[in-house]
Amino acid sequence: MFTNKTLLITGGTGSFGNAILRRFLDSDLRQIRIFSRDEKKQDDMRKRYNNPKLKFYIGDVRDYQSILTAMRGVDYVYHAAALKQVPSCEFHPLEAVKTNVLGTENTLEAAINCGVSRVVCLSTDKAVYPINAMGISKAMMEKVVVAKSRSSSDTVICATRYGNVMASRGSVIPLFINQVRNRKPISITDPAMTRFMMTLDDAVDLVLYAFEHGNPGEIFVQKAPAATVKILAEALTDLLGVPKHPIDIIGTRHGEKLFEVLLSREEMVAAEDLGGYYRVPPDLRDLNYGKFVEQGEVEISKAVEYSSHNTNQLDVKGMRELLMKLRFMRATVRGEHIEPEE
Repeated sequence: MFTNKTLLITGGTGSFGNAILRRFLDSDLRQIRIFSRDEKKQDDMRKRYNNPKLKFYIGDVRDYQSILTAMRGVDYVYHAAALKQVPSCEFHPLEAVKTNVLGTENTLEAAINCGVSRVVCLSTDKAVYPINAMGISKAMMEKVVVAKSRSSSDTVICATRYGNVMASRGSVIPLFINQVRNRKPISITDPAMTRFMMTLDDAVDLVLYAFEHGNPGEIFVQKAPAATVKILAEALTDLLGVPKHPIDIIGTRHGEKLFEVLLSREEMVAAEDLGGYYRVPPDLRDLNYGKFVEQGEVEISKAVEYSSHNTNQLDVKGMRELLMKLRFMRATVRGEHIEPEE
């Protein structure tokens, strides 16, 4: 399905864009377009890959005209452009709205107007029962995806939702490693706090699965293991050869949850179990508002959400094995210093 096609990746200079390139640069895609507003990262990518199949577009999803220009002649879109750091979105919530919500609207409208065949939008577990600005903006992004899919008969629009990408920039794994290297205590918010554990390859696999199997408005979730922050810290210090490294418990930070949720109770009622994935169908009720007000679903009251508390829990051994799948972690154990994935 990729033969002689053109793929556009918004936010393509990030970790996801680089991971997709590692999968597709030698495929029979005719062209891969990287759309982002960071000219330095684009120049770095241009030099790193040195491939005529790659085309770079400077622009911002907030600007409809710039994304429309990049969209012309495109067959498929992976929409990864987003503001993703919880603290920055907390301080600047309207910036999160402009990029994550309005930027998605611009991207999807441009895709529909240009006759794009398929679009996959990337979301996050923080969009489920959101308590911070980043999660709220991503939840609204998902609503935009479903709303646009109602009227985009020729463009299939779906989404993926996944948890933390391990060893990404700004995440706890690089932070813990730097604290160990600098002989500082590892700062843990709450030892019992759990998080889904996904590698970057897992995230890419999920997007490719949604791309191949997705119908309009559907959200795809990959089943993932989880671990407590305490287990993660113990596994890391074991791998770094300092199992007795001191730990400082600092308390939960603003905007953080004790656990994350990938599927809400309401979604679990309708979700289809596909083995390694869940498929969540969209709520495609028409604009007859009475259906929202007068009709309910008894099963929702009995359902249980899919969270990092009730998924498969890793022990220290399992966490170590998962960590060693990361290129960043293998290099760290060898004593090499490389940058996190994004």
